[in-house]
Amino acid sequence: MMSQSKSKPKKTTLWDLPLLKPLRVITRSFSPYWLACIPLTAVIVVVWESAAQAQGFGAPETVEELRAVLDSIFLLFASVLVIFMNAGFGMLETGFCRRKNAVNILSKNLIVFAVATIAYWAIGFAFMYGNGNAFIGTSGFFFSNDPTPYGDAAYPDGVPVAISFLFQVAFAATAATIVSGAVAERVKFDAFLIFSFLLVAISYPISGRWTWDGTWLGAMGFNDFAGSTIVHSVGGWAALVGAIFVGPRTGKYREDGGSSAIPGHNMSLATLGCLILWIGWFGFNPGSELAATANVPYIALTTNLSAAAGGVAATATAWIKDGKPDLSMIINGILAGLVGITAGCASVNYISAVIIGAIAGVIVVFAVTFFDKMKVDDPVGAISVHLVCGVWGTLAVGIFHGETSIITQLIGILAIGGFTVVFSAIVWGVLKATIGIRVSMEEEVQGLDIGEHAMEAYSGFVKEADVLTGGRTASMGSKGGEVPRSSET
Repeated sequence: MMSQSKSKPKKTTLWDLPLLKPLRVITRSFSPYWLACIPLTAVIVVVWESAAQAQGFGAPETVEELRAVLDSIFLLFASVLVIFMNAGFGMLETGFCRRKNAVNILSKNLIVFAVATIAYWAIGFAFMYGNGNAFIGTSGFFFSNDPTPYGDAAYPDGVPVAISFLFQVAFAATAATIVSGAVAERVKFDAFLIFSFLLVAISYPISGRWTWDGTWLGAMGFNDFAGSTIVHSVGGWAALVGAIFVGPRTGKYREDGGSSAIPGHNMSLATLGCLILWIGWFGFNPGSELAATANVPYIALTTNLSAAAGGVAATATAWIKDGKPDLSMIINGILAGLVGITAGCASVNYISAVIIGAIAGVIVVFAVTFFDKMKVDDPVGAISVHLVCGVWGTLAVGIFHGETSIITQLIGILAIGGFTVVFSAIVWGVLKATIGIRVSMEEEVQGLDIGEHAMEAYSGFVKEADVLTGGRTASMGSKGGEVPRSSET
């Protein structure tokens, strides 16, 4: 006998109602993750609208108000890219230096942005943009979001002064970060932090005001669109003075006048840092337009062309000069092209951008050799990249942009450079005479990770080194002992 199975009648639910058919189609077409975004978006819109109403701001009602909102969002995005460059500087410097100093370098590059933010919030922003005289601002200390002390229009008629502050503080921190690389592996942590605070609070904003707030250098026609001199050369001059005051690393220069190579411990980190900086520069240069205009893509392309030309030119130059393509020179060539185009990215044409970047790539290779022969120890090439190529990029605007005088560019370079050198020499000199700026010989040989932070970046490294060397660790007392010749010296 065959049995016949009877299927149970399908139970009708509310979900089967014809009225809900469109909803059934939607749920089949999108994943649960996309569906979850619908209520999340609704919550964000409600909260945003409530916050705007709580502050007395409604939705943009005019074209001008809408433009202010779009410009603010653009500047916020650019600010984030520039702030992210701190990660690039951290990776680059850590990779170019020895592993026993990795914690110290990462600590400096992380805390310097926090220090710079406080310094610029309390003092620097007022000195740079506050109402005052041609030399220095005298109002707007301890930024409170009031645009009046800076002569700005109140939101929503203009872009909020808060986003202007955020964008500018990212630039200020960059100047201080440049110094870190040139004095790496031997500078005291507290001395570096004090110098960074004073540089961002006093020196950088005063010299920056002369151009970007439209005072005497700006009135002369000095053209430094995104800061080849105002940011990069300022950091480079401060780094040069710091490297001279702190002196070279132990074992770097021999008694016979030659120098010993001290290779970095992780070129993968250095390469990653370079790529992060390259990406971050698309906030640095296009963001300096200070508005979401049609000129932004043009600035982005001149920036990219110069970086590419710098990398290619530095690679070829190092290959011809030393017989091998050097990765460290490829990295510094790309950065040299970026620094070089920063002043003229909005005013030079594409061919000029390639030429500027290529010349910067050649210059940086020989600049590294020059400073090494002068016994200025710069572990990452920060002085060659930011100072030398910053000067070149600023002069290049006078060469390739017919409306800018090269004489005016030279005056701006000398004025800002001279002020930065004098200020840096005073601060480094006072620090050296008081708290000291260099770690002890024992701390330097053992590594700043242990001496300054009592921790290691690579756990167990010292123990493993003991095993490999038969118990002969790379350490010595402050009064004698031969410095080991290994790369961990």
